[in-house]
Amino acid sequence: MKKLFPVLFILLFSHSLFAQKPCSLPVFRQFDFWVGMWEAFATNGQKAGDSKISIMLDSCVILEEWTSASSQQGLIFSGKSFNMYNVATKQWQQTWVDNTGNTTEFLRGVGSDGKIVYYADKVMDAQGKSFIRRLTFTKLTNDKVRQFGERSDDEGKTWTAEYDLEYRRKK
Repeated sequence: MKKLFPVLFILLFSHSLFAQKPCSLPVFRQFDFWVGMWEAFATNGQKAGDSKISIMLDSCVILEEWTSASSQQGLIFSGKSFNMYNVATKQWQQTWVDNTGNTTEFLRGVGSDGKIVYYADKVMDAQGKSFIRRLTFTKLTNDKVRQFGERSDDEGKTWTAEYDLEYRRKK
């Protein structure tokens, strides 16, 4: 009986730990406003692309699947981002990968209901110059989200827009 007690204790304790899904806390749902099927438009009204945003891995990861609306030099640009609240750092994080061999890791991010702001601290441009990148997602309405990408060449003192997209939910 003495040998059975520790086994029962471990089984009961581990069951209570996993009775609630690991990513069910409200902080994990801060970015759910982006989930859905979207068309993205630049500020000039031109369609930039389509994006499918879904929740995966027991509601721990928000996956973006992007495809550009037109080709450049014969290539339809596509990419994926993996977005997650990191419980260890208490930060939102995004890893972006695309079909041109580029990646960006946003390892710092803060969220609230209706807004997520990411920072990538060590990005290199084509000339080898290091800069900071900021990426902000803002819920405008239930059917519109703004994605605003910026860069700073002076350690965050000033920012220059890289792109500004309005995501419109597909009907």
